[in-house]
Amino acid sequence: MKTKKQFLIFVLTGGIAALSNILSRLGLSKILRFELAIIIAYLIGMFIAYILAKKFVFFNSKKSIKSSLAGFTVVNLLAIIQTWLVSIGIKAFLINLVESIFIIELIAHTSGVIVPVFTSFFGHKYISFNDQKE
Repeated sequence: MKTKKQFLIFVLTGGIAALSNILSRLGLSKILRFELAIIIAYLIGMFIAYILAKKFVFFNSKKSIKSSLAGFTVVNLLAIIQTWLVSIGIKAFLINLVESIFIIELIAHTSGVIVPVFTSFFGHKYISFNDQKE
């Protein structure tokens, strides 16, 4: 599959995983602090993203589930750092500009989830699901 088409499918499946991430964070924020809810929601989204990426984006990969999941986890550890830092930074920036904490956290978290799209795609393409290293 051409990289451009693969990236578009990655964005679509990643969008589904991101929506799962954001919706689960909304629920988790009712019982947990925002900072912790981001991390747990990210893990939920990551699980969904792995399943969708393996089935629809990198379906030609011959890597074992164990190997691809290990790579997927490493790439996502870097992405969760990006997500967390951007989310916390935007929340801090907006806290004195917007009255609604719900809106602030929604904007901050959504922005944080969007940031690692490109780094994650290439990380998964060349690390998580790349057959050449196995």
